[in-house]
Amino acid sequence: MIKKDLELAKNWQKLLNDLGEIIGKKPADLNAVLFLIGVQELGKGKKTFSKEEKQDLMHIAICKVLSYSGFYELEGLDEEGWPHWKLKKKLPNFDLLEQEKLLKLHVMEYFEKEFN
Repeated sequence: MIKKDLELAKNWQKLLNDLGEIIGKKPADLNAVLFLIGVQELGKGKKTFSKEEKQDLMHIAICKVLSYSGFYELEGLDEEGWPHWKLKKKLPNFDLLEQEKLLKLHVMEYFEKEFN
């Protein structure tokens, strides 16, 4: 288990460094990366978002990355072009550390699938 955690930590840092080179500033944490994914998935480019919109963007990102394991399914876009997701299967009852690991693994999968 420790070896897997170390590998995850190493791969996560590599992803943060790679993103830093691409966008000019290394993301601080998982939330920052989720925000970037949300902006990418929204597809409206760089703009200023309200606090509520930032939360919505992070929700979009979480749904997108967890869709790889079948937890969410894209329902469609609303009239403003924002994606809406439907929960397909119940999420596991993980503690915060396990939730973070699951999200990080799926975020790395996102970048492998969407940008390779």
